[in-house]
Amino acid sequence: MASPPFSYAVVKDAKVLMVGAGGIGCELLKTLALSGFPDIHIIDMDTIEVSNLNRQFLFRQSHVGQSKAKVARDAVLKFRPHIDITPYHANVKDPEFNVDFFKQFNVVLNGLDNLDARRHVNRLCLAANVPLVESGTTGFLGQVTVHVKGRTECYECQPKPAPKTYPVCTITSTPSKFVHCVVWAKDLLFAKLFGDKNQDNDLNVRSSDGASSSENVDDVFERRKDEDIDQYGRKIFDHVFGYNIELALSNEETWKNRNRPKPIYSKDVLSDDLVQQNGNLEKNCACNDELSVSAMTSLGMKNPQDIWSLRENSKIFLEALRIFFTKREKEIGNLGFDKDDQLAVEFVTAAANIRAASFGIPLHSLFEAKGIAGNIVHAVATTNAVIAGLIVIEAIKVLQNDIESCRMTYCLEHPSRNMLLMPVEPFEPNKSCYVCSETPLSLEINTNRSKLKDLVEKIVKAKLGMNIPLIMCASNLLYEAGDVEDDMIAIYESNLEKVLAELPSPVTGGTMLTVEDMQQEFVCNINIKHREEFDEEKEPDEMVLSGWIQPVSAAENKDKSVGNGGSTSDAAVTAVESEKDDEITIVSTLKKRKLPDETDISSATTADADTKHQKQLEVIDDEDDLVMLDGDLDSFKKRRLS
Repeated sequence: MASPPFSYAVVKDAKVLMVGAGGIGCELLKTLALSGFPDIHIIDMDTIEVSNLNRQFLFRQSHVGQSKAKVARDAVLKFRPHIDITPYHANVKDPEFNVDFFKQFNVVLNGLDNLDARRHVNRLCLAANVPLVESGTTGFLGQVTVHVKGRTECYECQPKPAPKTYPVCTITSTPSKFVHCVVWAKDLLFAKLFGDKNQDNDLNVRSSDGASSSENVDDVFERRKDEDIDQYGRKIFDHVFGYNIELALSNEETWKNRNRPKPIYSKDVLSDDLVQQNGNLEKNCACNDELSVSAMTSLGMKNPQDIWSLRENSKIFLEALRIFFTKREKEIGNLGFDKDDQLAVEFVTAAANIRAASFGIPLHSLFEAKGIAGNIVHAVATTNAVIAGLIVIEAIKVLQNDIESCRMTYCLEHPSRNMLLMPVEPFEPNKSCYVCSETPLSLEINTNRSKLKDLVEKIVKAKLGMNIPLIMCASNLLYEAGDVEDDMIAIYESNLEKVLAELPSPVTGGTMLTVEDMQQEFVCNINIKHREEFDEEKEPDEMVLSGWIQPVSAAENKDKSVGNGGSTSDAAVTAVESEKDDEITIVSTLKKRKLPDETDISSATTADADTKHQKQLEVIDDEDDLVMLDGDLDSFKKRRLS
């Protein structure tokens, strides 16, 4: 059926909500304004950073630190002064942005950079019955998808890839890739030295062979009042790169099939004179911005793409630590890693490289280490512009109610069938989707051991993405978050600490729980199945949720097709890396998938699609990460809209 002719009336009468004013958002706002949209609302909680300026062209150096949404509005009004743009410097998950707020718009356009917010907007759009156009870019790759309630799949109909995770023991004891060293340096060492002292930290996890040591491990990281900063720096260096490695080597079983690491002590890398000199160098930088204070500048090193020697890394490590304790002492105890904090990046790079040298892993430049530590995919402004244009094209189709002409469009790095833009018809709703099809979920759990708070934190919030949950058993309210009456708070807190079978309304095998998020106006039912025993390694939380679309790891996606259900686990450190073992890059969690040829599509039978070619397209997140995985493309023909 031919598409209806374009009518400008649908544009001039439209009221549009944009969520996100970053890389895609700046281009999108510009394109909407130049296309004649008269009433645009923007939500973004972020402020402008220096690193945004190379691609977010509505912003200038003078805008750093200001609201993205507000500055974007002011910039566009300079060349389109007669349109209405309403900015909100806020989180889209704030209570004011409820279903009634969303109902006032004709279409919602997403340019977000995280999975949690995307799921939240998806549910609000479903509840408000407002079409959603999703988008994302990663480098040269990009995508636009259309989600219309009841006519296409919703954003949560298909599984999203989970970030690559590593067991703590790999990070702390047996790293084999540079990304492992970066995670160790950032999430363990940096946090231990400069972060919250009260937080648990696995940096001191050691083998039983070292447990008898008389040294008080907790005191090693505490700087004594009379301790010179140079002595303290050498003590930390020797402890984490020397002593801890020797303790790890004492467990012979660990190294039977692995290369043995080499302990590194400061005296072996730097002479006493050099170590002392390293700690006494005067800063050459007169900048007052604390985030610009630099160990590289202090040591006369300029090029961030140079790969430092072990000696240079050691000097940077000690100098960065010295500067933190002398120039930024007030921040210590409250610091978190920030990719825009030059000194933090230098410290993490140096620490990761020294650890890499110990384990025989190739060293990397500060530029590369910063990308890994900050989960950065260096953005391409042209991709953002192309995707913004496609968003507006699809939005106009939606406003004309021409859903049959809507396309999911993928921007490719390399041509496929002589095309860099690959259009695919939208998929129909997934009948097993618990979000848009209201299919009941099933939870296997030991109701005699697991507490209600375990269910709330690990299932309702972490897996189902609810922010302000309410849990009912039959007509009895077991728990409610948010604005609760004072006399009920104590009751709900008491319930959280009870095992499921001992709640006022007992939750046992066969119980059906109703879980609701009042802000999202989202409800789902969970059928409880009591189970006595669980696999400690595969199911450490003793919970298995079925009917929920599980995030897909890179390994799972590579080796097998996607299934529902899965267990929760906390015992991992999150990082991002390439699926290729011999190449460290930031794009995670999937390789770029080959798109099917026309002949493949036309000849694929339903049976083939279900059993043979599980080729999948990446769905990409704005600027930083790959966020979701969309669909079995060889079988899309059977799933497309009729």
